[in-house]
Amino acid sequence: MSSAVIVNIIRFILLILAQVAIFNKINFLGFINPYPYILFIILYPVNGNKNGLLLASFLLGITMDMFSNSGGVHAAACVTLAYLRPSFFKFSFGLSYEYQTVKINERLTPERFSFILISVLTHHIILFLLEIFRFSFFWNILLRTVLSTIFTLALCILLIYLFKPSKKN
Repeated sequence: MSSAVIVNIIRFILLILAQVAIFNKINFLGFINPYPYILFIILYPVNGNKNGLLLASFLLGITMDMFSNSGGVHAAACVTLAYLRPSFFKFSFGLSYEYQTVKINERLTPERFSFILISVLTHHIILFLLEIFRFSFFWNILLRTVLSTIFTLALCILLIYLFKPSKKN
């Protein structure tokens, strides 16, 4: 097994454990819920297996659904994010993406920030739309999406640079 596969397996397990043990307990004012477990999808290698990412995203989401008793909304949001991820890379990075020179966990640039923001926002919109699933709660969905996106975005950026791999000299 290559080191990238091992790192992804460890990241998968640690993010699930952190989400279930710590972040699922956070609920500010009934509107702000952080979901940093999606970092697994965001940080998945650009040149990694696309079908493997879709399968891993489904497993990530369905595991979250089992712990949250949420009926499949996390799985749907994760698989959608994994499916749209190449489009988000093209939008944010342009030609750099096609040459697979993108590494998300390097210095924060506007391109990296926009990629993370679009990814988190997409996940949260789908998650809250499917979770609430009523047009009469439009403002509730919008408020939860915006506030949770801001909090999750800040948390994701903090976690990315807190656990950034060291440079080999």
